[in-house]
Amino acid sequence: MHHISLVEEVNSSDSLPHNIIGIQPVMDVSDYFMQTTFKDKVRQYLVSVTRKSLIQKNSIIVYPESIGTWLFLLGEKHNIIEKPSFLEARKTLVYSNSFDYMLGYVKTSDEKDKELSAIFRMKAKSMLSAYYETFSDLSMETSAYIVAGSIVLPEPRVVDGKIYIKLNGPLYNASFIFGPDGLVIGQPILKAFLNESEAQYMTAGNPQDLQIFDLPFGKTAVMLGTDNMHPESYENLIKDEAEILLSPSFYSSDKKMSDIKPSTDSLKTLQSTTNRAISASSISYDVDKFLSLLKSTSVQVALGVSMHGELWDLNNPSPPLAIFKGDSLPLTPSDQGAVWSLNF
Repeated sequence: MHHISLVEEVNSSDSLPHNIIGIQPVMDVSDYFMQTTFKDKVRQYLVSVTRKSLIQKNSIIVYPESIGTWLFLLGEKHNIIEKPSFLEARKTLVYSNSFDYMLGYVKTSDEKDKELSAIFRMKAKSMLSAYYETFSDLSMETSAYIVAGSIVLPEPRVVDGKIYIKLNGPLYNASFIFGPDGLVIGQPILKAFLNESEAQYMTAGNPQDLQIFDLPFGKTAVMLGTDNMHPESYENLIKDEAEILLSPSFYSSDKKMSDIKPSTDSLKTLQSTTNRAISASSISYDVDKFLSLLKSTSVQVALGVSMHGELWDLNNPSPPLAIFKGDSLPLTPSDQGAVWSLNF
């Protein structure tokens, strides 16, 4: 189990009634073999926050992009960890699930990477069950709102607070907000701007469908990955006067804010034929551009967190990003598990 090296409170809480809790988890391949292991790993960060009494009434907790995507490893044998690359691990996934894989394959459409698409489809039901039960239970345990990172699912939709999927529908990178009652609020939040590797097996959401959630602590928007770098993402945010912007992300970087290179597709490393991580994009994360885009909005507070782990090729988390009333706040970076509580 990885050490949680940092729990940091940002802004004095004396006169600020609300807080956003950003989680930077360290996830390993072995964390995804069983639902109980996954849930325990995700929960341990909330335990550390609870010990410091940082979870308040109406706190909102943010987990990073793709934290649920790796649940396609549910039920796999532990020796898959020893594979030198995901190219080899993919073969093992296919061969050890040959019947289910074929059922998944016939549900694919015109995706270029049909193998990866089929893997997600054959595991979609178990992935969804583990993901939903984990974050639903944790939101009820903490009586808090949780932005549950994201997960790749086929055509997800929400009915009466529960998530449903269509196995032969298009795959999306989707996020969900769980309320304190354990139910999902609104509809899936779909990543709108895909890079080249993501487009091999996923479908992009429409940035004009960005939802603004009217939560007790303010009107809130969620943008996955580098969606917050595109002006098109801000149309609804401006129109509906959102005050809070949350950005679960998935990056591979050298920990220097000025040099963050977003790997906006967590599976880019999985498509690599070598054991070396390959950045999915050469576009630098431009904090100044992000701040300039926020200037035309009503956003008062923004927080972005990313994931760190030993998932074959993934290494080095990027620093968290916190904005308060137009200024970028200094946060202590960590290359291990970390939590930041931003008061506002």
